[in-house]
Amino acid sequence: MLSETRTTRRSILRAVGGLSAAAALGGGSVLATASAAQAAGDGFGLRIVDRNESDPRMWYYRFATDEIGWDPGVNVLLPDGYHTSGRTYPVLYLLHGGGTDQDFITFDRWGIRALTAGKPIIVVMPDGGHAGWYSNPVSSHVGPRNWESFHINQLLPWVEANFRTYAEYDGRAVCGFSMGGFGALKYAAKYYGHFASVSSHSGPASLRRDGGLVAHWANLSSAAVELGGGSVYGMPLWDEARVSADNPVERVESYRHKRVFLVAGTSPNPVNWFDTVNETQVLAGQREFRGLLGQAGIPHEWHEEPGGHVFRDYMFRRDLDGIIARLRRA
Repeated sequence: MLSETRTTRRSILRAVGGLSAAAALGGGSVLATASAAQAAGDGFGLRIVDRNESDPRMWYYRFATDEIGWDPGVNVLLPDGYHTSGRTYPVLYLLHGGGTDQDFITFDRWGIRALTAGKPIIVVMPDGGHAGWYSNPVSSHVGPRNWESFHINQLLPWVEANFRTYAEYDGRAVCGFSMGGFGALKYAAKYYGHFASVSSHSGPASLRRDGGLVAHWANLSSAAVELGGGSVYGMPLWDEARVSADNPVERVESYRHKRVFLVAGTSPNPVNWFDTVNETQVLAGQREFRGLLGQAGIPHEWHEEPGGHVFRDYMFRRDLDGIIARLRRA
């Protein structure tokens, strides 16, 4: 039954994607034989307002969308040989952290091209807001900031319509750092059939522990830099159903049959308050999450590493090899 569902979904998405691409081009080119440059067009509520496809691997797009009150960007990192191989590839959705210096370019700054050199996988790195928390907020005073809808309902099918990907469960992974690590855990649980592998690098896994410190931080940070005083979960009272729907430790069964990879730091900088508070919560929340996964008999790989709230490229390399091994081969 599962294999039939995968086949049907893939066929539908291919057909819709081909029609969407042809309509955008004003022609009838076949997606399977067209290059991604020819196929990439508007669709799924996204209108391309800026693009750069001059680099052999890193392609950039910016979209107008009703889900976001400004034009978010995305980097699509193609594998070596994509343009000539004719192969179909698995996809990794890689989510950035929070902060005014974090956006869709973050991982390029951190060397993602070198980290993925020679790897047979497409890496999609979208904007997620400076404090969007990969959510549709309860309230916003600056226009729509529906990052969850943008990523799941628009960007994901757009990628699968415009690039040679496996549009199925075993063809997708989601991974992130910090806020993006939370987003990855959240998306993998809420959209169970979308991602076969989920990875959280220094991402919180428990919203309610310690008086709900992470949920409060999500509200305060989003109010300050993302939503003009609005909030992800509601202030002063939370939308409790939303918190539970997003909380990894309350969704443990949703990680069954997935590859789960977790990294947390054990020694944050003692003179850096932000580093200490962040990684202390990350470590405690991931330990809570790991305990629940273990009790449920759900396999997972975890690492506690020296240092604090930082992206560890050596752990990402290890993670990437595991992701590729779990997904369908190119």
